[in-house]
Amino acid sequence: MSRDQKAGTPKDSHYARLRRAHRDTKSKGVHPNAKQRSRPGEPTPSPPPDGLVRLYGLHTVRAAIDNPRRRIVRLIATRNALQRLGLSEAQNTRFPIEIVEPRTLDRLLEADAVHQGALLEAAPLQPKRLDQLGETPLLIVLDQVTDPHNVGAILRSAVAFGAGALITTTRHSPSESGVLAKAASGALEHIDLIEVRNLAEALTELERLGFRTIGLDSEGPAQLEITLAGERIALVLGAEGRGLRQKTRQTVTALARLDMPGAIRSLNVSNAAAIALYAARRFFDAQGQA
Repeated sequence: MSRDQKAGTPKDSHYARLRRAHRDTKSKGVHPNAKQRSRPGEPTPSPPPDGLVRLYGLHTVRAAIDNPRRRIVRLIATRNALQRLGLSEAQNTRFPIEIVEPRTLDRLLEADAVHQGALLEAAPLQPKRLDQLGETPLLIVLDQVTDPHNVGAILRSAVAFGAGALITTTRHSPSESGVLAKAASGALEHIDLIEVRNLAEALTELERLGFRTIGLDSEGPAQLEITLAGERIALVLGAEGRGLRQKTRQTVTALARLDMPGAIRSLNVSNAAAIALYAARRFFDAQGQA
């Protein structure tokens, strides 16, 4: 609202109503942007059984079924979705399959969940420790990025560009969920997830392992392309708005920016991750690295 706008105008009243609605929903524990069920009085979906997650969407479900590390409890699907999944007889015997109508899945999931007729109840994947990191030359490290949509999208880009692992902190990071897995579109099953308690210590350990740790910052002193060097690279990204924490800035090998000539000088963290991964992959290709 502009400074010279007078109180009591229609626009002012509109913003006041939005603020009141935000306070009301927050006090009730409801996210102000959450989509509500289309029919008033319809019960909210029940949580999955203890210790399990619900994964939905054709790509997500198919990738989970193909992952030998994934323990699946049951598949709930429509006949059409089951046909599109194309399960073999061997896969049909690994877990029970329940054929349902689409409205059954609607009742199990949030109103905005695009399930495409397929839902898995499965045990979450067990995150690895940093000392279990493989010989990958490329990593993504997230400094308290909490939005599961963003983390899922970053996972998808990481797998597409050949990153070997995604490192997050034990706290202030989203746990595995249907929302995260759907945003990852199957990538969750193709990359190692590593959790660390202390990110600064983990970055120091990565440097000891030969990684050049590069923190992405809109005000970084050098272009990302200039900072890329060495045989192993870890790209470090922070949460939207706050960005990298001060301790992280002090610990990384270098701070770098993505040069953008337009009027907007920052990107969604998942978009920034995709561009940085592309640049790192081009660097490795130019050096003749795998």
